[in-house]
Amino acid sequence: MGQLDGREAERLVEAYADLILRLSYTYLKSVQDGEDICQTVLLKLLTEGRAFDSPEHEKAWVVRAAINACKDELRAFRRKAVPLEDAPEAQAPEPPRSDVLEAVMELPGKYREAIYLFYYEGYSVKEIGALTGRSEAAVSAHLSRGRKKLREMLGGGEYEPN
Repeated sequence: MGQLDGREAERLVEAYADLILRLSYTYLKSVQDGEDICQTVLLKLLTEGRAFDSPEHEKAWVVRAAINACKDELRAFRRKAVPLEDAPEAQAPEPPRSDVLEAVMELPGKYREAIYLFYYEGYSVKEIGALTGRSEAAVSAHLSRGRKKLREMLGGGEYEPN
């Protein structure tokens, strides 16, 4: 790897590692699996030499690639699952404690995905639709239903927007 490639790798890690790790955790609920997804996506981005129209286009590609890698990992996990008694004993590190994050992680996948991309990554409904292959109406419904479920889970009262 040359000097230029090293700088590009550093740029990609600084720009996207946290994003990929957080997004992967929302899907896989595992820090280690998230780290694997992060490495896979960043290596793919670095080695394929893709050209992007803008930083937003590059970020959208990274998000889509991370989502796809997580879905692939979930499918692979189902295929390679073993009985619990055959699994090795291991202590997983505890993720940071947050009642809101815990509640978000308990949401069904489509709500969790929409809530995460909207609130944590700042994507619009239209952008989330494009990233996930869903209509804007579906994304809006997922956000609305996800927020309602979160209010119920967190014991929030009725919310009246101004």
